[in-house]
Amino acid sequence: MVRGDCSIEMERDHCKTVCILGKSFNLRQVCVRNGENVHLINFKNLTGKELTEMVDEGIKVKHDAAKYQTALDGKSLALIFQKTSTRTRVSFEVAMTQLGGHALFIDWRTTNFALADISDETQYLSRNVDCIMARLMKNADLQKMADASLVPVINGCDEKYHPSQAIADLITVKEKKGTLKGARLAYIGIHNNVCNSLIEGCTKTGVKIITVTPIFNEPTRDDELLQEAKKTGLWQTTLDVKKAIKDADFVYTDTWVDMEFFSDPKFASEKDKRVKLMTPYQVNKELLKVSNAYVMHDMPIHRGYEISADIIDSPRSAIYEQSENRLYSAKSILLKLLKKY
Repeated sequence: MVRGDCSIEMERDHCKTVCILGKSFNLRQVCVRNGENVHLINFKNLTGKELTEMVDEGIKVKHDAAKYQTALDGKSLALIFQKTSTRTRVSFEVAMTQLGGHALFIDWRTTNFALADISDETQYLSRNVDCIMARLMKNADLQKMADASLVPVINGCDEKYHPSQAIADLITVKEKKGTLKGARLAYIGIHNNVCNSLIEGCTKTGVKIITVTPIFNEPTRDDELLQEAKKTGLWQTTLDVKKAIKDADFVYTDTWVDMEFFSDPKFASEKDKRVKLMTPYQVNKELLKVSNAYVMHDMPIHRGYEISADIIDSPRSAIYEQSENRLYSAKSILLKLLKKY
């Protein structure tokens, strides 16, 4: 195989050391580092076409599960969790099982990831598995993991991005609307990691998105992502919530307080401040009386805060279908990164 100036002799499914321009390299490391879209940290390295293909693949696998039962036969996925999870853990673990592979749950706090250098531990781990999914507190740590890994790394949620959630959201939009291009989504809530990935995912796939975000969670900020989104003409932001939802096909909300801080006494003052400011933006029957939009929420839900209980349980709610689609999002991501389509 030839990449640029380098001639590399390959052995199927084996690592070996080769000499390139007088330096020794591990073959597997060369292939991974020089590959395109090997890791899924966000959507920056994906074209709109590639992201749309991932959405479509998720829908295909949803409706023809039997076809994919042995797609990842003999493959192993490491699931690393530094913070709590329901949907991310369940979706990736079940996805790997249903695709014929094996998933290994790793609790950050009970392993040496909590004690040692991330790069060292990742170098070891990536020699034992075919893929790593990591749900970490900091994107900077995830980047270190991706840099050190010899296998694909999937961002299972950090403070900046939540790509697997956004793919599930786009699957839901396409199922309900029949298309991504031209669909209209209004996001109401805190500008957070989910909001970032929604903006990036929507603008790359032709979905018009308008965000109503009175509070910007600063650790989430990615000015490059927002500048690129603005260039598409598909993203707008406003504080006029009624105007935002007037023509929306989907109204999307998320928690006002990050899950790890919601019951934390040290965050109580900030929580109270956010609740007071955000209450006028609650998604409820009164707000939606001028809209026929489907309602979406990535979960976990704090009933009576960002959304009222009657809307969660109403016929217009797509929330539980959206959460189910996390499974098909996970399958699509694994199949893509492990080169099955």
